[in-house]
Amino acid sequence: QAYPDLPLHLVAGGLRPGVTDPMQDSARQALTEHWQAVGRTSDQPILTPDALPAGFIYNTEPACRALVVARELEPDRVWSLVKTIQSAFYTRAEDVTQCSLLSDLAEQVGYPRSRFSKAFVADSAQLAVAADFSWVGDLGISGFPTLLAERDGMLALLANGYQPAEVVLPLLQRWVEAGRIGVV
Repeated sequence: QAYPDLPLHLVAGGLRPGVTDPMQDSARQALTEHWQAVGRTSDQPILTPDALPAGFIYNTEPACRALVVARELEPDRVWSLVKTIQSAFYTRAEDVTQCSLLSDLAEQVGYPRSRFSKAFVADSAQLAVAADFSWVGDLGISGFPTLLAERDGMLALLANGYQPAEVVLPLLQRWVEAGRIGVV
């Protein structure tokens, strides 16, 4: 909001794409501490991984693909869908690996359901999300969310992993100011 002319582009990172095995108790325990820390830092309500259904397969590819589809269909709504998917998963323990639920969530934020659902299952959506994963992987990014700024083809890392606004905004401000005075 502080920089309305600065374009923002979402790239899906794919924290755990392609996972096919149900989440084990050990993985739930490992995630609990991390999720609790994110909840404290973000001041957002977050359930523990124990709230996820038994047999849950923690594959982030479908949710990432939904965001890539949303970005292609109506980019102005994609951030609303990000928030809606995260809320469904982290606060209600809904299975955001399911096309039907992702279509419901997309419809809630204004995407036409049939158009979204058709795009979600298209080969082009799978290729697009794979391209996002590849780009992120080529950069060596493994923490999410990550905020990069780009100027003249050069990328600057502003945040890797969740950071509160009071940490990120001064970094963004310095990057914007450096651009105004001609520093790359």
